[in-house]
Amino acid sequence: MTHILAIDQGTTSTRAILFDEKMAVAHVAQKEFTQIFPQSGWVEHDVEEIWDSVVAVCQSVIAKSGDIAAIGITNQRETTIVWDRETGKPIHNAIVWQDRRTSDFCNELKAEGFEAEIRQRTGLLADPYFSATKVRYILQMVEGAQEKAAAGKLLFGTVDSYLIWRMTGGTRHVTDATNAARTMLYNIRDGIWDTTICERLGVPMSMLPEVLDCAADFGTTDMFGPEIPILGVAGDQQAATIGQACFDPGMLKSTYGTGCFALLNTGHELVESKNRLLGTIAYQLDGKPTYALEGSIFIAGAVVQWLRDGLGIIEKASDTQPLAEKADPSVELYLVPAFTGLGAPYWDAEARGAVFGLTRNAGPAEFARAALESVGFQTRDLLDAMTADWPGATHGAALRVDGGMAASDWAMQFLSDIIDAPVDRPKVLETTALGAAWLAGMRAGVYPTQEEFANTWALDAKFTPKMEKADRNRRYSGWQNAISRTRS
Repeated sequence: MTHILAIDQGTTSTRAILFDEKMAVAHVAQKEFTQIFPQSGWVEHDVEEIWDSVVAVCQSVIAKSGDIAAIGITNQRETTIVWDRETGKPIHNAIVWQDRRTSDFCNELKAEGFEAEIRQRTGLLADPYFSATKVRYILQMVEGAQEKAAAGKLLFGTVDSYLIWRMTGGTRHVTDATNAARTMLYNIRDGIWDTTICERLGVPMSMLPEVLDCAADFGTTDMFGPEIPILGVAGDQQAATIGQACFDPGMLKSTYGTGCFALLNTGHELVESKNRLLGTIAYQLDGKPTYALEGSIFIAGAVVQWLRDGLGIIEKASDTQPLAEKADPSVELYLVPAFTGLGAPYWDAEARGAVFGLTRNAGPAEFARAALESVGFQTRDLLDAMTADWPGATHGAALRVDGGMAASDWAMQFLSDIIDAPVDRPKVLETTALGAAWLAGMRAGVYPTQEEFANTWALDAKFTPKMEKADRNRRYSGWQNAISRTRS
């Protein structure tokens, strides 16, 4: 039986998933790795630990089926790795997308008016979220790095690039258009690395990988036995968009992992947001980019991790829903999980988490409910901004959801209630890995065409609004008040 191996390298864990010839999940392996917090608002990963986790999970699933036609890779986006071209050794820990250490420099770019250049060329904002200022930081902070980079001795890549470089024995330094689009160095209008931005940030062009379509020949690897081609790559949120078959303009998906990321397909139109959303590439096939509006929330599933690891009020994520169901309805607690700042549409790097509405009756159940509700409220923020930005966005259009938190019926019902729209949960929740697998499998001739693939999307559950309009407006007004009091 022919299989496709999807490597899903995420923010807190790495997974390998084998899909069979019918695109059904055959085998899964997962391994968590260490989160490093050197200072408040700083987040790093040990690059070698990421690599070891990838090797371990791949070996685990490949041992169960040796017939692998192709590999697809999806990855945490924006996370930045700089390594030595000759030795392959990283010169610094990976700086994670959540990291806010370059906020002061981003403020400098805004003060000098350079953010307008960045928005015009990349669709992004001058924010620490993206890779560019992280690269600059590493080059400035590691002794001799700027000189080595200028001499062509250092390479930069997002996680996909580094994995491919290692898997191909250092023969291929490549990425795909979706990951390139998240670096703040890539001109998504012209499809090239942007010399103006690179020069302003002091990032030599020699460091940058070649940019390919999402389905392309990224190289081959023999590290698991016979050579296997790597034929599909997409950043995790774009891979989920593909896995959700959001191929038509106006289709919308939201993924609830560590963070929450909503993408609205805008077709061949790159929308310039007036509400501080991002213009980005949804996917690129046959050399033609399809664009999207994206809203990024830094903390979604991570707030449940905080309930477990920070407060200790749950033992596992699945405990959150039954606890939330016990909450006192008279206590309206608002939890703003700005642990590493606020993402879209606020982009406040200095904001930090806050709780409003505490009473003597507030306890673990109320905190659990507030944590789940915070994700719904933040999603409403994004969808309202999208509707305001683009005429093709229809208020009340169905939202396709995926990610770990999408498994919670309670959270999805509240989401439907607060956005006043249907929420559609697919039968296959592994949409991120599925998107990467389909790209590789389609390129390999194992999986169907785009249109046929879209027809395989199947509904597991539909949640429709049940909350009264007055309650919805009152609750959301309370959230907006909490946000206004949290912002720096």
